[in-house]
Amino acid sequence: MSSIKTAVSAGALFAAAAQFGFAAKAIFIKLAYAAHPGLDAVTLLAIRMLFSLPFFLFMAWLGNRDNGNANMPRQPLSRGDWGFVVLLGFIGYYLSSFLDFWGLQFISAGLERLILFTNPTIVVVLSALFLRKHITGRVALALLVSYAGLALAYWHDLVITSDTRALVTGTVLVFLSALCYAIYMMVGTGLTRRIGSTRFTAYMMLVATGFVMAQFFIMRPLSALDLPPTIYLYGVGLAIFSTAAPVWMMAEALKRIGASDASMIGTVGPVITIFLGVIFLGEQVSLLQLIGAGLVLAGVAMISLNKTAPKPPDTPPTR
Repeated sequence: MSSIKTAVSAGALFAAAAQFGFAAKAIFIKLAYAAHPGLDAVTLLAIRMLFSLPFFLFMAWLGNRDNGNANMPRQPLSRGDWGFVVLLGFIGYYLSSFLDFWGLQFISAGLERLILFTNPTIVVVLSALFLRKHITGRVALALLVSYAGLALAYWHDLVITSDTRALVTGTVLVFLSALCYAIYMMVGTGLTRRIGSTRFTAYMMLVATGFVMAQFFIMRPLSALDLPPTIYLYGVGLAIFSTAAPVWMMAEALKRIGASDASMIGTVGPVITIFLGVIFLGEQVSLLQLIGAGLVLAGVAMISLNKTAPKPPDTPPTR
């Protein structure tokens, strides 16, 4: 019994620490943009992926060493599987990450995190539209609560902004990022379980790295990487503290406490981002924004606890 309690406690700590790392991602990005006004999403994302590449390669090596278990041994990927890996890597990690980085050029870290946090609600809506999954009354209420909260948080930013057009642009970009990731969550569940979450995540990120670097070399000269050392420090922070370390910690949490409990602990993520934004970016926080954040968290929690709602794959998030 004590070993079970220890595993649960360790899993909860891993999940909480992972959320802190994921929450800091937007802070590193905003700090990098502020440190070098000419920096753009194409270049910053390329720096992040370059520094993360050794970790993804190590994950792929680990995943290929894991043969699964007697009930579900790991199978080699078919040509069709590789096609899905490329497609999902493009949509779920490359395109989603690029839109997110781009959107953060226009909106606050706190609002970005809240928009991304609505992923489960988008999955529910897409499942209802395309998979004919029934939306229960409880899930409908959760959707209403979540988007009412998001509207309050958005109103907070709308009141304090001096550039409404930038706010709208950033909101649309980040919401499209969340939509792309929701599509990945819907389509990738079966493949994740068949090939293993470690291999799946590693392959997705390696594919995304290829697209990111191709985009950089097509759109930017190599001299675009001639940047102040501070930018590279933020890039290392993004790669280690907001990608590699939290991905590993979340994987460990999933092993110990499962996806449902880990996702419930994950509800602290947006709140952490809001307060980190206040501390490191000087972003304003108001009671209206906190109420909105609370409603978003409550709505997502209602969906996560609902047994009939579509569930995401047990794959550590990396965005």
